[in-house]
Amino acid sequence: MIMLKGSRNSFLLLIAAVLGLLLVSGCGEQPEQKESPHNRAAQPFIIGLIPEQDIFSQKKRYEPVAEYIADQVGIAVELRILSRYGNIIDNFVSSKLDGAFFGSFTGALAVRKLGVQPLARPEWQDGSTTYYGMIFVRKDSTIKNVQNMKGKRFACVDRATTAGWLLPLYYFKTQGIDDLFTWVGECYYSGTHEDAILDVLNGKADMGAAKNTVFYRLAKKDRRIIDELEILTESPKVPANSLAVAKNVDPVLREKIRKTLLEMSLNPDGKTILENFGAIKFIPTSEQDYTPVFEYAEAVGLDLATYDYTNK
Repeated sequence: MIMLKGSRNSFLLLIAAVLGLLLVSGCGEQPEQKESPHNRAAQPFIIGLIPEQDIFSQKKRYEPVAEYIADQVGIAVELRILSRYGNIIDNFVSSKLDGAFFGSFTGALAVRKLGVQPLARPEWQDGSTTYYGMIFVRKDSTIKNVQNMKGKRFACVDRATTAGWLLPLYYFKTQGIDDLFTWVGECYYSGTHEDAILDVLNGKADMGAAKNTVFYRLAKKDRRIIDELEILTESPKVPANSLAVAKNVDPVLREKIRKTLLEMSLNPDGKTILENFGAIKFIPTSEQDYTPVFEYAEAVGLDLATYDYTNK
């Protein structure tokens, strides 16, 4: 075949163009590689924890449960302790949490604001699957009712807790006081249930609000809590801290995690971890279990979908 120099250059350009088209076409025929938001080979499944007690105790308590989920499901699991209750809502967006062990109020908030899906919660060794809030004072205090609380110092926990905030709001409202801030001398947020209890015990606050499970867990270590504190009122029972996952978690993965927790008590290793965790087993949990929180919030005029849970 005889080809002129100019024609030869044109021919080579034509061949290059054809090859380029073939390469593009070939790449286009490849199956689309969609990266799953929960590709466990690339990133861990991040579970948030609320600051129910100090962060070191909280992480130590939940780590064996997280490791069990990781081993049984075949994923990497990372625990992230949050500095305050409301942060668990913020971090679902900013830190892309995959799930969290929510308290009852943060769980209700997350259902309404983020559409999270509750999976399971523990049944504790005493057979309970719920907890309740308590308002308490020192036994040697003159405070016996809301009238005696005028001008006193109140230790609440956080604006995103049932026991440590929603209960005080409800208690004062049912006693004819719409704004507890104008009634008490000071209302501050301790950050944890543990600190609210200890602040009243040690005289830093005149009265406090916290959850019964933390109250009695601390009492096992410090008898003064039973001997020196008096409970004035209690809230309705609400779900124990439950694991809920983000709405975009793959349904297959979500079901594997749920099943792992619900069948944990049937596995010898799982049973041992549960015993150390203080539980008998995990039980199914759904949005309907938060009905008492929804009703409690409505009674004090809180719209959970728009509620500002920032401590002020």
